[in-house]
Amino acid sequence: MSWPAMCAAHLPSWACGLGEIALYLVPSMALAFLIWLVTRLHPAFFLLSAVGTFCHELAHFGVGLLLHAEPVGFTIIPRGKGRTWELGSVTFANLRWYNAAPAALAPFLILLLPLAVAWWRTRTAWHFGPVDLALTLLLAPQFLSFWPSPVDWRLAVRSWPYLLIIAAAGLAYCWFHTSLFRFVKA
Repeated sequence: MSWPAMCAAHLPSWACGLGEIALYLVPSMALAFLIWLVTRLHPAFFLLSAVGTFCHELAHFGVGLLLHAEPVGFTIIPRGKGRTWELGSVTFANLRWYNAAPAALAPFLILLLPLAVAWWRTRTAWHFGPVDLALTLLLAPQFLSFWPSPVDWRLAVRSWPYLLIIAAAGLAYCWFHTSLFRFVKA
């Protein structure tokens, strides 16, 4: 029995689709792990993650531009900082509490790229071919670059008022949800 037939016999179709997407992304994740291992050996291996670095910084730049954080600097030229390397950076002129977290945590959006490519390639019957090998090489660095850096997390803390807004919305929901159905008898 084939994988699609076996999956369809036991799971809903949307779950089978997610399984195919995950299966399609396994080679990219394995290659990302391999790239992560070899980049520690020599700085020249940073070239393997250049596409991911570009997407990481472009995510910061794009979200910062949309939210008026006014990006003023953009670089993907690696430079040594003590015992570590800074692969790229974006600087902002107008980083405020309302746009700091979205601009700093924008690299999470990078995960949408491999997911979209995997959905596109698996929405019909597919076989792993030369095009998929090229896509694997392009998608692997994305898995290395989606996580925000420690500097990004420190900048995101500037948006602490969002926590108050989310907490107030959660409390309001709990209060009105319970009081809404208080007079309804079962």
